[in-house]
Amino acid sequence: MVVQHVPFEGPGLIAPALAEAGAEVRVVRADLGEPLPEASGLDVLVVLGGPMGALDDRDHPHLANERELIARCVRRGRPVLGVCLGAQLLAAALGASVWRGPELEVGVGTVALTPDGLADPVLGPSGPELPVVHWHQDTFELPERGVPLASSTRYAHQAFRVGGSYGLQFHVELDADALARVRPHLPSGTVVAPDAARAVAAAGERILRRWAEHALAVRR
Repeated sequence: MVVQHVPFEGPGLIAPALAEAGAEVRVVRADLGEPLPEASGLDVLVVLGGPMGALDDRDHPHLANERELIARCVRRGRPVLGVCLGAQLLAAALGASVWRGPELEVGVGTVALTPDGLADPVLGPSGPELPVVHWHQDTFELPERGVPLASSTRYAHQAFRVGGSYGLQFHVELDADALARVRPHLPSGTVVAPDAARAVAAAGERILRRWAEHALAVRR
């Protein structure tokens, strides 16, 4: 199950990676008021990005329910993948603090894998440095039992793992079509060069294939 928050941030490369691994992919549009599923009925939960904050419950009341769903999935051993806002929601659902950072991090960049990241079965084979698209200012502390997997020069916590669940503060799911939908919403002046975008998509395809195989193996 994929939870989507805004029309222009869909699953991108996540959907074909899951389909190739044998999963049936369904999308829930939280922004349209579609009901969230029960954790007991899920094998894998994906929570996508969005411009809202992870704790903006007043304007987006569905976020509280999402955090509870994430927490239930983790408790039940259902793998969760949180992307950008989804990573912040995963951290918050597990009791970690989320806050507004000192500066915006946006555009094509890189993250460096930690020693645990280099040993990680999902991210490690693509290390030691990953090409990614950044688009955030909020950041988070690691939840209890969180394993730090990647960092950048601006923000220390860029990826983490808790059990079989992953939080990625950055985007690697953006293929050409997904990037075309996102591009008009990026801050003015943000440049995403075609070669850089292709590098992110190529790395993301490999990372997400490994993640999908790993997540479904956990459920089997």
